[in-house]
Amino acid sequence: MAAEITREELLLLGRCPFFRGADEALLRRVLALPGVTAEAFPAGEAVYQPHQFRRCLGFLLTGQVQVTNAALSVSVLEAGELFGAAALYNDLPDYATTLTARSPCRILFLPQEDVDRLLGEESLLRRNYLRYLSGRIRFLSGRLGALAQTGAEGKLARYLLSSGEPSVHAPATDLAKRLGLSRASLYRAFESLETAGLICREGKTVFVLDRGGLEGVL
Repeated sequence: MAAEITREELLLLGRCPFFRGADEALLRRVLALPGVTAEAFPAGEAVYQPHQFRRCLGFLLTGQVQVTNAALSVSVLEAGELFGAAALYNDLPDYATTLTARSPCRILFLPQEDVDRLLGEESLLRRNYLRYLSGRIRFLSGRLGALAQTGAEGKLARYLLSSGEPSVHAPATDLAKRLGLSRASLYRAFESLETAGLICREGKTVFVLDRGGLEGVL
């Protein structure tokens, strides 16, 4: 029996990084795979824990999921995002991250064997997944570099550059935790880079105006 999702969830699934560009026929074929399930989680329920996780890709269809890693760094997944790449081929007995439903949510789970099959058969999905993993590598490399950067401006500049995008959605509270800065230090870094004409902010979005100038801050 195919995993049952709403029309709105199907459209959202088609926009997530793994399935971007896939037509409805391919999405319906994925939903019909025997191991694929769509499951609901109430707020506060654990989705993944260090000793209890699945070798699956998870696709958040509705709600929010809080991600807490081994260093107690916290981030939030929104509907349309995926998770589980690190657990998919993990040979270790533990998974270093805890995922908890921050609000009532629904998640589509795609088991490892189905991922393997799809990557072998569908070049579009193969390209999408490689692009997604490359982005994660750049992001994590940027985080490591930010930890090694001494000044707040340098940490912020490296983080913005690591996205490779002209704009970054960066809520101040989450970003301060991610960079290991106080909110006051983060705001001073924002003001410094804005005064220099390197970035500008509109609400929670930061626009990179001068990549070369940001690189000079490092």
